Amino acid sequence: MEKATFAAGCFWGVESVFEQVPGVVATRVGYAGGRTEHPSYKEVCSGRTGHAEAVEVTFDPEKVGYGELVSVFFMNHDPTTRNRQGPDVGEQYRSVVFYDSPEQKKTAEDAVRRLESEGRFKRPIVTEVVPAGRFWEAEEYHQKYFSRRGMVASCHLPAANVNRTMA
Repeated sequence: MEKATFAAGCFWGVESVFEQVPGVVATRVGYAGGRTEHPSYKEVCSGRTGHAEAVEVTFDPEKVGYGELVSVFFMNHDPTTRNRQGPDVGEQYRSVVFYDSPEQKKTAEDAVRRLESEGRFKRPIVTEVVPAGRFWEAEEYHQKYFSRRGMVASCHLPAANVNRTMA
């Protein structure tokens, strides 16, 4: 099994999207990319920790490739808005690929270059591609939030910003 970590707005919806991908064996939501150790949701929401709401994805590389997960990531949020996804505003909602290896870094950077060259978005992509670092698991009530309530995630991707479909 391998791990991938992504931040793309509210972690409830991001987790819900990745849970549905064949080959993903586990997900957990938490906080990544910040300065505070053992951050709480309240601290992260304050905007003073530097953390992003993130999802750690455990996947079987025999069933789904890392590149496919990166594509799912870009198809399900707006990577051109800095510190915002839909109605959620703040540094904790920024777009980030947290890579665990040089191969993951290259795959993510190649995806950004490809999407930019294809003109998929009307504005430049602002997604950060940074080393993974420590992942802090969020409080239990945030885990599997949508699936435990029988809800389906809604996409934060505004149609006005996309030149054509991401298929």
